Amino acid sequence: MSISTTRRHAMGLVAGAAAAVAAGVPARAQGKVLLRLSAPATATDQRALGLIDKFGPGVASFAEFQPHWNATLFKQGTEIEAIARGNLEMSIASAQELATLIPAWSIFTAGYLLRSADHQLKVFANPVMDDLKKQTEDKLGVKLLSVMYLGKRQINLRGEKEVKTPADLAGVKLRMPPSDAWQFLGKALGANPLPMAFTELYTALQSGAIDGQDNPLPTVRDSKFYEVTKQIVLTAHLVDWNFLTISKKVWDKFTPDQQKQLLAAADAACKQARDAQLKLEDELVAFMKEKGLKVYEPDVNAFRTHVQKEYLASKFAKDWPAGMVDKINAIN
Repeated sequence: MSISTTRRHAMGLVAGAAAAVAAGVPARAQGKVLLRLSAPATATDQRALGLIDKFGPGVASFAEFQPHWNATLFKQGTEIEAIARGNLEMSIASAQELATLIPAWSIFTAGYLLRSADHQLKVFANPVMDDLKKQTEDKLGVKLLSVMYLGKRQINLRGEKEVKTPADLAGVKLRMPPSDAWQFLGKALGANPLPMAFTELYTALQSGAIDGQDNPLPTVRDSKFYEVTKQIVLTAHLVDWNFLTISKKVWDKFTPDQQKQLLAAADAACKQARDAQLKLEDELVAFMKEKGLKVYEPDVNAFRTHVQKEYLASKFAKDWPAGMVDKINAIN
């Protein structure tokens, strides 16, 4: 599916929904459940494309999937609480967001824990995750449907100073998403982290309000951060994942067969996004260099040693389930 087609499709979904509201048509007018998803991602993000291509059609027989991108329906970081209040049906949630509500989730905000996209899938399906999944359902009313590979997060800077170790990031104003978990990761990397919404990031980089940001390369490409930065440091400090979520109350209203279809559609959407993201990561190093950015790998072992030391001595480690780190490390 082309980007232009995807944009038209996404705009059509939103326009159709707006027309239905204006006409006073209820969500179940045709016997289908309305599934509104709010996310800060752009309509061309691989997660968005996967959901539009696979999830929407996969549940179309019993549900109407209505995505809202660019945080236009709910502000970034408020989606989970909106689901808990019954004001939203679906979201793309991060471990960092979940950690603000359930501290044990902070284990997955730690740098250098998850090793790859394949490792993510195995961890998500492993019984080691059962308690966290149950807590999320019981305390927040949110069910995790599937895991999305967001990518390996790299450091993207405006300046030209070469970064080899965490010490080289001292004093660097590095934008990190606005939560304690994200802010700590920025600090553990050696930088001076600043909270900022994703939607404000391009302008902040352009103006010099911040010195850099961290995101996977496809996000750097999609949001055109390469236009306002000069280098990418391949720290790969977080093999980042998201979770496709749904309201537990809404989930419970579906029949077992519908739930099975919904899970299959979620997995198919996440697989498409994951495969595309991995392919993009392989291609985008050359793309960034063509755009004039300096792209290089620092002393990753120095970063890993420093970051792990910071986490183990932090308040976050006190909330981690006993033995969970060792169990995750043992999953191959």
